Amino acid sequence: MSEPHAKTLSGEIRTSMYRVVIRATIDQVWSELIRTDRPLPFFFNGQYDTPGLAEGAAFAMRTPDGRHTLVMGKVIEFEPPHRYAHTFRFTTSDDPVSIVRYVLKAIEGGVEFTLINEHAASDPVSKSEKQMAQGAKFICENLKALVETGKATTGGRMMLFMFSLMAPITPKSALTENWPLERAPDLAVIKTVEEA
Repeated sequence: MSEPHAKTLSGEIRTSMYRVVIRATIDQVWSELIRTDRPLPFFFNGQYDTPGLAEGAAFAMRTPDGRHTLVMGKVIEFEPPHRYAHTFRFTTSDDPVSIVRYVLKAIEGGVEFTLINEHAASDPVSKSEKQMAQGAKFICENLKALVETGKATTGGRMMLFMFSLMAPITPKSALTENWPLERAPDLAVIKTVEEA
């Protein structure tokens, strides 16, 4: 694998990192991570709406019924099956755009999966950043469970059931009609640098 030229936030950044070892091949983990044909339990049952995951592509994470859009972003790195990074913004918040990275590394006995959230240190810690920190553990644990067993963790399934009960009170601002793919935040809205 060639070393990528990572696009990262300019200036000082605040990161949070979550790592888990998944007993599977790197291709199995990658395939599940980028699946676009169904809701993804480890992404809170969000389903990708995208013309195709590739560098520069916009995406939305929509509810299984397509009625609401919870996250928008643009792919800024895509190196199968090792690296994937994108901009990230919750549709229900005006918080600053951040970057999310997924790094997969084949190791003895499986795959080391790392999820990294990056936020500009000059921005105050936002509600979105706190939610992302909590969600990262859920993502890692449930991706691991799904790849290894075919289903999310028991706690994950309970949380997804609770989310489905709360769907009727999702803010109107998250209605999909308000979030065409053209609204995905790209690198123009945040200052970035390329690292060699």
